[in-house]
Amino acid sequence: MENEIFDPAAERFDATCMNRPLSEYWINSSHNTYLTGDQFQSRSSVEMYMNALHRGCRCLELDCFDGYRDFDNTPVPMVYHGLTITTKILFFDIIDAIKLFLNSNKDCYPIILSLENHCSLPYQESMANHMISTFGESLFIPDEANLHQPLPSPEDLKGKILLKGRRISDKKEDYYQGSAFDTDSDDDSAIEDEHTTERDDKPLSPKSNVSRQASVSFSPELSRITIFHGVQMNSFEESKQKGKDCMLSINESQARKLNRVKEYRSEWIDYNKTHLSRVYPSGKRVDSSNFNPIMPWSKGVQMCALNIQTPDAARRLNDGRFRQNGNCGYVLKPPTLILDKNPAPLKLSIKVLGGICLPKAKGDKKGEYIDPYVQVSIFDISLMDGREITIDKYTHPVHKNGFNPIWQHEPFKFRVDQPEIAMVQFTVWNRDVASSDTFVGSSSVPVSCIREGFRSVHLFDANNKRNGAFGCASLLVEVELKVVSQEIKMW
Repeated sequence: MENEIFDPAAERFDATCMNRPLSEYWINSSHNTYLTGDQFQSRSSVEMYMNALHRGCRCLELDCFDGYRDFDNTPVPMVYHGLTITTKILFFDIIDAIKLFLNSNKDCYPIILSLENHCSLPYQESMANHMISTFGESLFIPDEANLHQPLPSPEDLKGKILLKGRRISDKKEDYYQGSAFDTDSDDDSAIEDEHTTERDDKPLSPKSNVSRQASVSFSPELSRITIFHGVQMNSFEESKQKGKDCMLSINESQARKLNRVKEYRSEWIDYNKTHLSRVYPSGKRVDSSNFNPIMPWSKGVQMCALNIQTPDAARRLNDGRFRQNGNCGYVLKPPTLILDKNPAPLKLSIKVLGGICLPKAKGDKKGEYIDPYVQVSIFDISLMDGREITIDKYTHPVHKNGFNPIWQHEPFKFRVDQPEIAMVQFTVWNRDVASSDTFVGSSSVPVSCIREGFRSVHLFDANNKRNGAFGCASLLVEVELKVVSQEIKMW
């Protein structure tokens, strides 16, 4: 640990930084938390919520649908991925599991439950009643008089459950931002189509009378206990005029379109200083793959909702980001995104020297030797046009030596435009000439947390664990960081 590349000071929990408004933090967030695999036919499991919580996720998603009525005629909502053949689990079981986690983690920083609500009124009321009775004082119930005040801090909300969904509002424009049934969708038309679906209580069109819509489509009790009102975006300027409790939900495709326009990039950063945004994967990612979270993070987006069941490069970046601050799920955003202070770009040099105790691929105890090689990747954002930058460098494979491989090559050179946002990812692969190369281990480190000199890179398995065969798995690297000199123009 003493010689680790990841700065121990950044990795340790710092209680003194937990008193800022929620909008000033990156928050570890999960998408479709209940799924164990793909978005179409995989199994849903309550255990996935416990897994997410224990790995530091503090924003969980529940896709809620009408279920059945039990022996005493109580509506029992279900959670699953709509219009697919994923299995169904009980909403009540998820809430009970989260309560168990709270019981043993009383100092946990706030857990946000993002309710994608497709339920009719009786089932919404059943959801509200169960959460109130189960969470008790742990459920944060907003004071209507304070909804437009600055957001509270994680410290203020320690041990609390916060709900994100839909609230009944007197403002007509709120109903045009999306469906009465809160949903992640790739386009606004799909959201409006939700209103035409036949349901027990026949919710109305979004352009119907607002008071009638509120009385039919929304449960007043569920609305009362919901703090974050999910809205769709018309413009950042218009969105800023709404209360701090209004949260933008944007899919990854929309986020990329916004990022292409210079004025939108600065407006989005400014919006996220006081309000919350959540970016979620495209519905086209049926395989539960993930988008690169670096770009949304660079715009100050607090919640990049990822499919944590998928151990891809994007999920591993998320693991590295939230390794900071004791893995509590909240990382204070850098001054770049709060005070508009842009640090100078850096020149980063990394020379991979060797490895030690590299496990067999997939952690297998038996089988042939591995032929390991290292991929060093930089994930950054261009200062010129805000585009994502991903650069990969590779060592050569070392033949049949996972115990103490040595690499001899020139250092890998990178330019880092935004050092407070950028991340470096080390990935060890096993070269397999007969089939595709297999993943061995990885480590993701924010550039702002990197220490110079000869350093050890601790490797983690596909589940972000460092135990068993990975207890000693490490790389030895030499790191140099230099500030890029700025040209002075004379005129």
